[in-house]
Amino acid sequence: MGTIDDYLAGLDPLDAAVIGHAYDIAREEVPDAEQGLGYGMPALTYRGKALLSLMRAKQHVGVYPFSPAAINEIAELLDGVDSAKGTIRFSPDAPLPDATIRALVRARKAQIEGT
Repeated sequence: MGTIDDYLAGLDPLDAAVIGHAYDIAREEVPDAEQGLGYGMPALTYRGKALLSLMRAKQHVGVYPFSPAAINEIAELLDGVDSAKGTIRFSPDAPLPDATIRALVRARKAQIEGT
């Protein structure tokens, strides 16, 4: 097991399913991403850099792409979604669309490849 697997195992089954699905989508976009840590959070990493983390909070699920620029790049897909400089928040009963997760991961992957 990896850090993400361990994290998902400790969550409520509904939360684990929603968060696990988002990670599955990210892995489809970046098949060579690995489980690791980003700022101490379970995360997918790519080329040694944090790619994406999702964490359950009391009132929401936080999505952390470790890049405000990645969030800005997909801003048009976040209409009506709670977002800030470095995070996107959603309710487990209203998850982000797969297309939004894909776009976010592609944006972050491109940044990592460009550094």
